[in-house]
Amino acid sequence: MSESRSRPSGARSQKSGVRSQFHPLTLLLYPYSLSMTVTPRRTHLFQNRRELHQFLRPYKQVAQEKKQSQIVSISVEVNAIDPLVFLQAFAKANQLSFYIEKREFGQEIYPENGIAIAAIGAVSQLTVSGETRFAAAKQFVQSTLAKTTVCGNAHLPLAGPHFFCSFTFFEHSEPQSSFPAATVFLPQWQVACDQQSHGEQRCLVVANVMLHATTKLETTVDELYQTWEKIQSIHHTLLMPAIDQRELLKVCDVVATQHFKQSVRSALASIQQETFNKIVLAHAVDVVSPLPFDRVASLHKLRQLYPGCYVVSTSNGRGQQFISASPERLVSLRNGHLETDALAGSAPRGQTTCDDARLANRLLTSAKELHEHRVVSQFIHQQLAQLGLKPQYSPLRLLQLSNIQHLQTPICAAVTPGIHLLDVVAALHPTPAVAGMPREIACHQIRHYETFERLLYAAPIGWVDHNGNGEFAVGIRSALIDGRRARLYAGAGIVAGSDPDRELAEVQLKLQALLQALV
Repeated sequence: MSESRSRPSGARSQKSGVRSQFHPLTLLLYPYSLSMTVTPRRTHLFQNRRELHQFLRPYKQVAQEKKQSQIVSISVEVNAIDPLVFLQAFAKANQLSFYIEKREFGQEIYPENGIAIAAIGAVSQLTVSGETRFAAAKQFVQSTLAKTTVCGNAHLPLAGPHFFCSFTFFEHSEPQSSFPAATVFLPQWQVACDQQSHGEQRCLVVANVMLHATTKLETTVDELYQTWEKIQSIHHTLLMPAIDQRELLKVCDVVATQHFKQSVRSALASIQQETFNKIVLAHAVDVVSPLPFDRVASLHKLRQLYPGCYVVSTSNGRGQQFISASPERLVSLRNGHLETDALAGSAPRGQTTCDDARLANRLLTSAKELHEHRVVSQFIHQQLAQLGLKPQYSPLRLLQLSNIQHLQTPICAAVTPGIHLLDVVAALHPTPAVAGMPREIACHQIRHYETFERLLYAAPIGWVDHNGNGEFAVGIRSALIDGRRARLYAGAGIVAGSDPDRELAEVQLKLQALLQALV
C-alpha cells in the first residue's frame, strides 16, 4: 500500500505527523492502513454547522487537488442510545444496514461486558465473488482506509470507521441470489454501545463522510447536521407490532423431513466407507405470515430469548434481511489478542434440574459428541498454526442456552501485526462445525445432499475496524426475511454413530430459536 499522505492544502508534513493550517493532524501508523490520518480529540464537531463546514473544507480541497475522493470519519460520544432503536428509526429498505449484539444474561437492553452496533447506509461498498473474496475484502478495507481521516473521540472503543462484512457459505453465489458471495461496506452512520463488567457504559455515534471534488459542501453539512439532530432526539424505546401473528404463521419444510433423514443415512454409509469422517447437513423451513415480518422486532425478541448468543442481521438494500441468533463465534481480535471457539456436540436442555444435569453429563461423556468436538478443535489448531500462530486452549466446558447446550473449548492466540483479521476468517471458514471433514469433500457433498442455497447460513458475518480489531460470528440458527416470507435454517453434524431421528430432532430444536422470535 502506498504511504503517500492525504492532507489539506497548505499543510506541511513532518516525520512525526501532519500539520494543517485548520487543524493539527497526527499520523498514526496502523499495520493495515499506513496512510490513515487521525486528528487530536475534538468532541464538538457537530456543535454548529459553521465549525463542521470549516473542518470538512480542507478535505474537499485534497479531493480536488488529488482528483481522488476523501473520507472523514467523525466519532462523537453521546448519551445512551439503544442501537436497535436507531436501526428501527433510520434504516431504509433500499440501503445496506447491519446489526450485531453480544450480551450476557441478565441485561434487558445494553450489553454487560459486550457490545451492540447498528450501521446504516454505505459511503463505500464492495461486492465480490470467487475464491479470492476474502483477499479482495481485505484490500478494499485497506485501500479505503488509505484515504480516510479519523477524528473526534477516536481514542474510545468502537470509535472510528468500521467495515461490516457478510460472506455466503460457498465462495460463489448465483446471479439471482439474495446476497452476493461477499459484501463489505463502510456505513454512513453507526451507533455503538459497549459496557464493561465494572458498569462503565459508552455510546458513540460515528459519521463517515465521503468528499469528492464536486461535493457541494453546504448541502453535505446540512444533511449531516439534520441527521445528527435526529439521532440526538432519539429517546423512545422500540415500537413493537400491535398484533402478535405467531399463531397465524404457516410453516412448511423446504424439503421433506424424510429426505433429510435419508441424507443422514447416505452420509453415514459414506463415513463408513471413509469418504469423509464428518458432514454437517442443514434443513430449512419456509414460513409465511399474513403481515410482513418486522426485522427489528424479531431481533429484539431474539436478544430477549437468547441473550448469550450473537444477535446479528444484515440487509441487501433490496428489501431482504438476514437474521441470526448464533451461539458460535468464528473469531474476535482485539489489540493483537485473538479468541475463537471449538463449538460442536449438542444436547437438549432438561425439563427439570435433575434431567438437565443428566443430559449435560451424557453430553460430556458421549464418545460420539466428544469425537465431533475434537475434529473441530484439531482443525482450528491446524489452521491457526499455518498462519504462524500458537493457539492455547482453555478446558472443555458446556455452553448452556435456554433450549440447547453445546460442548465448547475456548481457544486464544497472540497475533502479529502482519496478520489481518480477514486472513484468519479466510483460514477458518468453513470450520468442521458447519461443514465437515475433510473440508473440501464435505462441501462438495453438501451441494449434493442439500437442494436449497445456504446463502449466509453458517457463514462469517461481522466487522473489522480501522485498528484491525473486529469480531465475526457464524450465521447459524438463522433466517432470510423477504416481506411476508421467511426461510429458516439449522443443521446437525453427522459422524459415525449419528442417528437420523435424533439428528432431525436436533435440527427441529434449533429451528425453534427462530420460530419463537419471528414477529
